[in-house]
Amino acid sequence: MLETTENKLSSSQLQKLKSFGARVNKFGVNFAVCNPGGEVVLLCEAGRFGSNCEQLAEFSLIALEQTNDRNEPENNDDICLFGEKEQVLTVVLKSDSETTAAALIDLGEETADNNGIPIDDFQSSVAKNTKLNEILAEMLLLLAENFQLCAKAEKQIEMIGSELSQTYEELVLLHKLSSNMKVTEQDANFLQMACDSLTDIVSVEGIAILLARTVDKEKQLVLASGSGLIDIDERFAAILYSRLVEELNNGKEALLDSEVDSPFKYDWPKSTKNIIAVPLCAKDKTRDHFAETIHAGDSVLGLMVAINRIDKPDFDSIDVKLFNSVANGCVVFIENGRLFRDLKELFIGSLKALTSSIDAKDQYTRGHSERVAFISRWIAERLSEQEPMEEEAIHKIYIAGLLHDIGKMGIDEAILRKKGKLTEQEFDCIKTHPSVGAGILSGIKQMCDIVPGVLCHHERIDGRGYPNGLAGEQVPLTGKIIGLADSFDAMTSKRTYREAMTVQEALAEIERELGKQFDEKLGRIFIDSDVYRLWDIIQDGFADVYGTGDFSEYGAVAVGTLIR
Repeated sequence: MLETTENKLSSSQLQKLKSFGARVNKFGVNFAVCNPGGEVVLLCEAGRFGSNCEQLAEFSLIALEQTNDRNEPENNDDICLFGEKEQVLTVVLKSDSETTAAALIDLGEETADNNGIPIDDFQSSVAKNTKLNEILAEMLLLLAENFQLCAKAEKQIEMIGSELSQTYEELVLLHKLSSNMKVTEQDANFLQMACDSLTDIVSVEGIAILLARTVDKEKQLVLASGSGLIDIDERFAAILYSRLVEELNNGKEALLDSEVDSPFKYDWPKSTKNIIAVPLCAKDKTRDHFAETIHAGDSVLGLMVAINRIDKPDFDSIDVKLFNSVANGCVVFIENGRLFRDLKELFIGSLKALTSSIDAKDQYTRGHSERVAFISRWIAERLSEQEPMEEEAIHKIYIAGLLHDIGKMGIDEAILRKKGKLTEQEFDCIKTHPSVGAGILSGIKQMCDIVPGVLCHHERIDGRGYPNGLAGEQVPLTGKIIGLADSFDAMTSKRTYREAMTVQEALAEIERELGKQFDEKLGRIFIDSDVYRLWDIIQDGFADVYGTGDFSEYGAVAVGTLIR
């Protein structure tokens, strides 16, 4: 018979004890298990006699008390004998050094009586019982030893499982960081995500990332992101940095300090119980980072700091590795962002040089490329108010407008600057500039979305344009927009062969050409927009829009759509 009550044994431990009980029952004896409180949690009876549970509980408490008094955590060699006839064998079950339960074998009192058996038979019976008791005692000792070994194995498995779970979470975090390394992402957003994701794994009171910045012409660490209870002013940041560099130069991977095993190495604010700080190290020594290079030849461009571990007494080597991994990911992101910004500046410089070269070939059209780019953007933005259009598409229309006349670099300046009417041959030469421009840009992979606008900005809706005589919907949207912007700027600009039209005259001309030269929908959107405000912005040198009088600010954003 099997009886169980509430117990603190694991299900696997309880199942093994049940199996042991079933084995000893075959010898006609009973088996019981009591928890440290003396409660019988398992009773396996063979059916030959019944056990007194209260008595078994009492015997277990005595055995547990004796074991605790001996204070020998690894000793399971003693079998305690209880009862008037020492008929109850007891051993203490342990998990490492912790007492888990007491296991008891109840032999039954009748084993001490002869029950009318003749003396010779009785002596033989006693000898058999003595032998059986020795076997049962040995089985009980083996049970205790096996129980402890299994308990250790289960604990190790649990630890390994916990470590694997922790490692999995760390890998997920690092994957999240790498998958969010978009060069167009703002530093603050990425670094904040890194802090938030790290604190999902490592519970701390506060965490922060400090980066080197130039403030009033001086380098100092400023707070870039963080969360929780952490207060870092300029003075504390400088102290923290100097102590971190000292630890790094002493061969450490991080600054770790607490008063768990010994007093603090450094003085910290009273609220600090333990602290960790790791560097954000850059490999590029040519950059002007926060300080001189450290022992590994790297430059520190910032640091990550966290205080007061919540779920354990101190930060450890595992935390150091994780914090350093996250910090390295942040460095990669920051350096990639800087390289991307350098690349954009180089690209923008190239665009400025190209447009300047185009406009320099004809002094009467100077600034034309930038104006067409801005007017094209204006039309695209007005169109986006009526139908869906991604911001990236608007940026690309702007760049296409900027480069729409790049093919004129291959046209003889004498033709471009000719004051009189062009001959048919000269006009045929002019008409090649869209194809030439498209040919120049087609060799640049990032320019594939720019080419249609450059190639088709002189196509007409009625099919009478050039270079391919496209009509209606055959003309790509970018070509239609740039063609309209190009014509408006041309009409309102003074040329060698005519005076500039007024805005009103240019709009009237556009309206007359709707459905012929210009797309009717786009033309109507442009006419109905605040063209006079557009005109004022252009005449003011785009200062209200760019702030600097050139396309550097907006151009940097637009160029980012090409090279990311």
